[in-house]
Amino acid sequence: EKRYKQYIRVFLRQYQTAQTCTACGGTKLQAEALHVQVGGRTIAEVSALPVDRLLEWMDALALSEFEREVAAHVLHEARSRVQFLADVGLGYLTLHRATRTLSGGEAQRIGLANSLGSRLVDTLYVLDEPSIGLHPRDMDRLLRLLQRLRDTGNTVLVVEHDLEAIRAADFMVELGPGSGDKGGQLVFAGPLARAGASPLTGQYLTGAREVPVPAKRRRAGPRWIALTGAREHNLKGIDVKIPVGAVTVITGVSGSGKSTLVHDVLMRALETALRGETSAKQHLGERVGSYDRLSGAAAVDDVVSIDQSPIGKSPRSNPVTYVKAFDEIRRLFAATPLARERRYTAGTFSFNVAGGRCPTCEGAGYIEVEMVFMADVFVPCDECGGKRFKA
Repeated sequence: EKRYKQYIRVFLRQYQTAQTCTACGGTKLQAEALHVQVGGRTIAEVSALPVDRLLEWMDALALSEFEREVAAHVLHEARSRVQFLADVGLGYLTLHRATRTLSGGEAQRIGLANSLGSRLVDTLYVLDEPSIGLHPRDMDRLLRLLQRLRDTGNTVLVVEHDLEAIRAADFMVELGPGSGDKGGQLVFAGPLARAGASPLTGQYLTGAREVPVPAKRRRAGPRWIALTGAREHNLKGIDVKIPVGAVTVITGVSGSGKSTLVHDVLMRALETALRGETSAKQHLGERVGSYDRLSGAAAVDDVVSIDQSPIGKSPRSNPVTYVKAFDEIRRLFAATPLARERRYTAGTFSFNVAGGRCPTCEGAGYIEVEMVFMADVFVPCDECGGKRFKA
């Protein structure tokens, strides 16, 4: 069977359509596996249960004395790990839910549940801003989980900005005093009881400084974008009205359907109304939610999604090329006296076209070394030294 590189396979998938397999009915299992039942359910039916109901099913299993003796260790281990999922507030998730459909908060808490289930001790756990996107209720659960990891004999290191997360810490290390060239110095290190000595973060922790609440807010209306009957994943046919010309916040606990409502339903509905089609890459698993009616779409000219996905259309993209500023920079260099004397063009200062890019690495800045039995290795280009341009 011929195999293509990953980026080629991804490109080809846009010409493919995902359909439910008629042989297994979408269970991904052979017929023989579906003939086996435990407690009157197949493994596919068990996987379709929400975590909370799965715990109830496991507790209610009627097994013979021999079956219980054989499965005692398996049941204990399985129930323990499922219980961890419930403890982190994911009792509504089903086990067969695709990971790509999970919100950021859900994915992170699954990782924490896995760490709890591993029962490791004397381990250093490093978390990079775990509070991003979390509701205050979810934040409380997250902090309790981190404290459980600490109390079982582990060390937890968290990079954080959220004041509640900082207050729950035992020790704080602050870097600063500014960012970029003005940062990189140790500003404060000590227990939270002495955090008031911190020149910036400590001032917010003690209340000496605070983010001011706007004294005046824009009045909502009179134009609205209305969506009725929105349904997908956890959304149960809800009706939503968004005021035009105002800042609207969609909030709620993790897993309540915020991302599904905004990205999978409302944004896709507006794209269809304004462009006649959606930008959803359904061949990559992106969903298009269902709804009954959309009104008020004429109040906007376009819909633009700004998220945390990588920018650019190729691995060569960087922030300057993405915002089109590099075009002007290249023209500026091409207009210098020396460049004009040598008849250089703007393309001469581009690492994406022949004549400007390094001929050895073709403007990548590195050489990919294919390893037969291991992952490919990337090494800096000897010709340009990683600078990407022709010498």
